[in-house]
Amino acid sequence: MPRIYDWGAREAERIVTVADLRVARAAGKRYAQVTADTAEEAAAAEDSGIEMVVTRARNVEAVRKGSKRIFVTAALGFAEAVTQDEILRTAFKALTDGADAVITARGMATVSLLAAEDIPVMGHLGLVPRKSTWIGKLRAFGKTGNEALELFHRFRRLEEAGAFAVECEVIPARVLAEIRRRTGLVTISLGSGPDADVVFLFTEDICGGEGRRPRHARTYGNLQALQERIKQERVNALSAFRADINANDFPGPQEASHISDDEYATFVSMLKEEGF
Repeated sequence: MPRIYDWGAREAERIVTVADLRVARAAGKRYAQVTADTAEEAAAAEDSGIEMVVTRARNVEAVRKGSKRIFVTAALGFAEAVTQDEILRTAFKALTDGADAVITARGMATVSLLAAEDIPVMGHLGLVPRKSTWIGKLRAFGKTGNEALELFHRFRRLEEAGAFAVECEVIPARVLAEIRRRTGLVTISLGSGPDADVVFLFTEDICGGEGRRPRHARTYGNLQALQERIKQERVNALSAFRADINANDFPGPQEASHISDDEYATFVSMLKEEGF
């Protein structure tokens, strides 16, 4: 396992590094990426053999407590960091907290700003949900020849801006396959087919945490049913507690502390001596 120094100047081990990702294609290697917002989710990802996670920048420290070895990418929120100073400050804070890279869906100037500081930066192309008003709805981007060509040129501009990788969200699989052959960017496929260096799904979708899942996702678990059971079990327990109070059945002798008969008699006697 590669040994590195992280951005906090700590000696560390990583399952995968930026250098590994950049040679993945030549090595015939594909990596897996999921989301994680907590130490528990990060630990579960590592225990499952997942190499990479994405988290919000503010959650990096918590995620790193769950896994010291997984590759962590910090997402820079639009509102959390607006000015150039804020963007750099947020990025460096995430990196020193333990992130290995950052991802931004902002413009090329922001990518260049980060890359100029040698920060490993990922872009986001294809369907960018928060920018979906530009294409009218949530849909695949690149389904026409003109759109696919426009997308290819965005890949080129992103690479020229200094990004090392790109999240490719809901791009037609054949389009991404063609573009991948013509770009040096590490490609991360979210709903864009198998021809990529990294395949990405949200943990919530994988684990079945919600009833609705995107078309491009596959569900492997049923956390929603478990969460519903937990919710109902909580209501059942609280209702039983309230019923016991109504019936004067709680607290009982086993839930109360006790005093010996002699000490109790002494206490009552002392109260009476003091006039109470």
